[in-house]
Amino acid sequence: MVIRQRAIQAEDKQERHHAILDAAEQLLLRSPEHIASVAEVAQEARLAKGTVYLYFRSKEELLLAVHERGIDRFFSAVDALLAGTAPVIIDDMLALTQRHIVEPPLFLPMASRCFGVMARSVPEEFGIAFHLRMADRLERAGAGLERHFAQLAPGEGLALLRRSYALILGLWQMSLARGAGSECAAMTPGVAASPVFVWSYPKELERALRALWHGSLGAPARR
Repeated sequence: MVIRQRAIQAEDKQERHHAILDAAEQLLLRSPEHIASVAEVAQEARLAKGTVYLYFRSKEELLLAVHERGIDRFFSAVDALLAGTAPVIIDDMLALTQRHIVEPPLFLPMASRCFGVMARSVPEEFGIAFHLRMADRLERAGAGLERHFAQLAPGEGLALLRRSYALILGLWQMSLARGAGSECAAMTPGVAASPVFVWSYPKELERALRALWHGSLGAPARR
């Protein structure tokens, strides 16, 4: 009976944790430029503010947790792909990047914002724990890539993922046309348009990633 009660309590905590993240994500979708307070998230989740504080000590920790959930979705999909026995090609990885990083409206803005949050606004132990979890994801996915691509020496799978992420975020931060769907993407507010910094981000990213992976693997660029 005690074991069963503990299991129920663990399930309740997990559900509440997800409910808090869902509420924070909804607030961000409605107002992307505004980091909701703990009180606002609690109201959205229909929980007491003190309950939210049991899970997250600040709105910055909550923001980082929302972003990490998006990261986990991407790496879970990558792990599932690499765990299979079917051959994996560049197009497969590009498709996952498009689905889990480029298309979700919050992922890239949150990634950019969380760099500043990590440096200034969360306790050191929280940041260290986040980085350790990221390292585990990268090492696991990198090893999976090396199983599928014999061209990659030990450690090169992780390096390829690291360089890919630098391209993904760097091109997004440079681009004034950040929309996922068309050449007529919305411009960054308050910034004068210049053709030097206006491009279709999804198309430019695909070209850059394809060149990086093709150069690293010496593999055919398309199926």
